[in-house]
Amino acid sequence: MPQLIVVTREGETRTIEGETGLSVMEVIREAGIDELLALCGGCCSCATCHVHVDSDYADRLPPMSDDENELLSISDDRDSESRLSCQIPFTDALDGMTVTIAKED
Repeated sequence: MPQLIVVTREGETRTIEGETGLSVMEVIREAGIDELLALCGGCCSCATCHVHVDSDYADRLPPMSDDENELLSISDDRDSESRLSCQIPFTDALDGMTVTIAKED
């Protein structure tokens, strides 16, 4: 199984294994990291699964949709590495990627 490295808001780094085909959000939640709220359950309507993605993996991610861009535009913690983790399918190509859970808005 591919691994995902997650940095929590407190700065703790956890390496977790994830099932391909799930979203990055689902992989994080299934690992028991509950600070990623994901209130909408992954349907790109709340931005509570905001993460900062390691820039080395940016070219491996699907393009950002207009909806995702709009939701991220309201975050004070948005930067060039911001993505909604519910919109990133977890694949073997993302093995070893680091995501940092964004500050709570």
